[in-house]
Amino acid sequence: MDLGNKITELRKLKNLSQSQLAKNIEVSREIIGRYERNDATPSIDVAKRIAEALDVSLDYLVGNSEQKLDTDTRNKMQEINKLKPEDKKMVFTFLDAFITKTKLQSIL
Repeated sequence: MDLGNKITELRKLKNLSQSQLAKNIEVSREIIGRYERNDATPSIDVAKRIAEALDVSLDYLVGNSEQKLDTDTRNKMQEINKLKPEDKKMVFTFLDAFITKTKLQSIL
């Protein structure tokens, strides 16, 4: 999916008009329309603001990732990366156990 269609889809999922998105990221409604029609490409700074307003990662917005991570998940991942290696290992061990438990419950 191209950038314009992705912006349109995500904006609609958030129930935002072009005007509301434009106001949130401090650009004109007209430029949002141009981005959505692929008549213009946002700068990196504007693309970052769009991603933040639509609660997705910049990588997801521009098509470098298929994972749509919300802001809270991204923030938690950044905090985990700041942990000491042994603490990070403990967090991942817990996550692995929880994921395994969840998968097993869905099978039963």
